[in-house]
Amino acid sequence: MNSSTVNIDLGARAYQVRIGPGLLSAAEEFLPWVEGAQVCVVTDETVAPLYLERVTAALASKQVVTKILPAGEAIKTLDGLNHVFDALLDAPCARDVTIIALGGGVVGDIAGFAAACYQRGVAFIQAPTTLLAQVDSSVGGKTGVNHARGKNMIGAFYQPRRVVADTDTLATLPRRQFAAGLAEVIKYGVIADAEFFVWLEENIDAVSAHDAAALAFIIERSCINKARIVAQDELESAGARALLNLGHTFGHAIETGLGHGAWLHGEAVATGMAMAAALAARMGRLLAADESRIVGLLAAAGLPVGPFAGLAADDMLRLMRVDKKVRDGRVRLILPAGIGAADIVDDYPADLLAATVADFTVASTATAAAKTA
Repeated sequence: MNSSTVNIDLGARAYQVRIGPGLLSAAEEFLPWVEGAQVCVVTDETVAPLYLERVTAALASKQVVTKILPAGEAIKTLDGLNHVFDALLDAPCARDVTIIALGGGVVGDIAGFAAACYQRGVAFIQAPTTLLAQVDSSVGGKTGVNHARGKNMIGAFYQPRRVVADTDTLATLPRRQFAAGLAEVIKYGVIADAEFFVWLEENIDAVSAHDAAALAFIIERSCINKARIVAQDELESAGARALLNLGHTFGHAIETGLGHGAWLHGEAVATGMAMAAALAARMGRLLAADESRIVGLLAAAGLPVGPFAGLAADDMLRLMRVDKKVRDGRVRLILPAGIGAADIVDDYPADLLAATVADFTVASTATAAAKTA
């Protein structure tokens, strides 16, 4: 299968996303974007045994430092960030070092934030190995770590020099991780691409079966959708980029309330999208038929879309107020207005939001476990 390229048009910070098989072993996918003689590859304990050797072989002409982090969301903290800084300083790495993030969204966020901060900014390449990272978190320049009180509350916008998305890595991805990535894929269809949403409805079985052509298509189409939105609003200041957060205000509250790592990010976003659709339908902004289509596609992808246990409604509402989209004490929500359309909404009735949250936070432990199995 041939590789493809998606351009991220950001003027002086423009870069390319390369998508295809076998890319991690190709020196030409990395070396032209390595600034100096040193490279620091940041990865984790799950990815390193699978792919670190082939990346370091592609970088054989460079001085390579590696940092292998514990796997999982729990490392995405300021302490985890310091592990990367320690590796850079122990080497020591100069200001012309290039940091390569080899892994999923957690590794990409930590390594990218380290690149933004180390000696006030060094070159950075994303090599995402999960579906979620390939279609979403590796593109657009959001980097950062979690705080105990909120998801992604400490970070920076910092664009990579290049994104190398090797589709071969998806073959080793656990089913749950793969499904989590599909939440972000479906999101693009809901907010901006009705044609893509219909394609997903018709082809979700092929996607879930890892059909190579279907996977290449959804990754490229997702990156094209994100590239178009990021080019309009790189720093999430004009409003357009905020649409990419459909389901995330609800989802981040779920992740924080249940403990970072209890749910995968995509699982929380999927339930958050179902909640956003339910609220929009309650408000008369979304047809009931479209709500059913959104929830149905998420469920067909193997994602949780129903009530869950472990978080009281009042606690969830409180956690939603610790969100980067809060303005003047009001939580701004991204709500679907149809298939392929969404809006930033801050004039929702508080009682309807409370009722929606209550509907999703009353399940028994057994029900919640069944939804996330």
